[in-house]
Amino acid sequence: MQIIQQILFVILASASIFLFWKKMSEIRRNILLGKDFEMSGTSKQRFQNLLLNAFGQKKMFTNPMVAVLHFFVYAGFIIINVEILEIILDGLTGHHRLFFPVLGSLYNFLIGCFEVLAFLVLAACVVFLLRRNITKVKRLNQGELLGGWPRSDANYILTFEIVLMSLFLIMNAADINLQQGNSSHYTQTGSFWISQFIAPMLSGVSESGLIGIERFCWWAHIIGIFVFMNYLPYSKHLHVILAFPNSYYASLAEKGTLSNMKEIQNEVLYMMQPELAPAHTEANAVLKFGARDVQDLSWKNLMDAYSCTECGRCTAACPANQTGKKLSPRQIMMATRDRLEDIGTQLNKDKNWTTDGKALLHDYISVEELRACTTCNACVQECPVSISPLDIIMQLRRNLVMEESNSPQEWNQMFGNIENNMAPWKFSPDDRDGWNH
Repeated sequence: MQIIQQILFVILASASIFLFWKKMSEIRRNILLGKDFEMSGTSKQRFQNLLLNAFGQKKMFTNPMVAVLHFFVYAGFIIINVEILEIILDGLTGHHRLFFPVLGSLYNFLIGCFEVLAFLVLAACVVFLLRRNITKVKRLNQGELLGGWPRSDANYILTFEIVLMSLFLIMNAADINLQQGNSSHYTQTGSFWISQFIAPMLSGVSESGLIGIERFCWWAHIIGIFVFMNYLPYSKHLHVILAFPNSYYASLAEKGTLSNMKEIQNEVLYMMQPELAPAHTEANAVLKFGARDVQDLSWKNLMDAYSCTECGRCTAACPANQTGKKLSPRQIMMATRDRLEDIGTQLNKDKNWTTDGKALLHDYISVEELRACTTCNACVQECPVSISPLDIIMQLRRNLVMEESNSPQEWNQMFGNIENNMAPWKFSPDDRDGWNH
């Protein structure tokens, strides 16, 4: 019987790891459809940003209560998963609590800490479910989240974590009772910090019943972890993985700094200094200004899309959204990810990309949304995982203006004034001294 369990475990683990690797490879391929970009700052500064914002969750602490609850879930996810190593080795070798003979009394301390974290994760997830579904926090229940997959996704993952933590605690509680009954195969480790309070509830269960409960919880827990692992790449909770590289590669330039288009800079430079112009140019070279589709964005922009937590802090801080405009920075990121996934689906089928007649601009993100942006950087400032919706907005807006000549009349007047008068106003540059009077 034991050997059958080990074989089943190896098959389950192998299949789960393969499927996870396959989907993550597809996501990596989709991200690398984007263009390269020039990183700002030094490696030391980027590591500092990684430690503060990804590990330290610095931006979350603008709301201390939510930050502490989120930290419980985050710490639990990172630390409790250390315990999975023992479960995997137990499953492969057929042993039970393989690390106890090695760690001795330290083992109980570690499992006790894991149980406290499991309880805190469980409690935090309950609070988050109540915030989403009972108190209905506005940013979690508006616009693009209402009644759709994003809303259900959050509820599924929170419920899943509650179930996983409950299984872990009940498994340990049954284990304690089996130890006290001197059941074979169950190592005498002693009681654990949280599950010792659950164990009395199982005191009337027979030895075979306790073994059934413990084995069911053990298998359900590890199967749940493998299911959770393979669910992540399809969920907004992929940020638990991508938040780290995304924070590392985030722009460290001053807020409000916009990247210039080298093509435009070069045209101006060549007009002023013709001798610098290249002697030969590609006959079929076509310059593209801004971005029309995801392939025109940088791979960092595309990683941003997959890293989005859909928390809505960006949209809640957006002055355009607050005044009733259609723009939602969260929707910009979700639309970019949707477009990437649609392209990825075709690549999975045909291996090569052939246009489907759609583009990120117009088909997924509207002109109305782009024009509403004030470029204030509030969304960039608020994002806890260093995403920049503004960068995508600016690239799409540049394409609108420079490729389609699609801009409001007021903007065209301003562009003309800047070109002719070197200022946004229709005043002669010769009269500049008198503009203040």
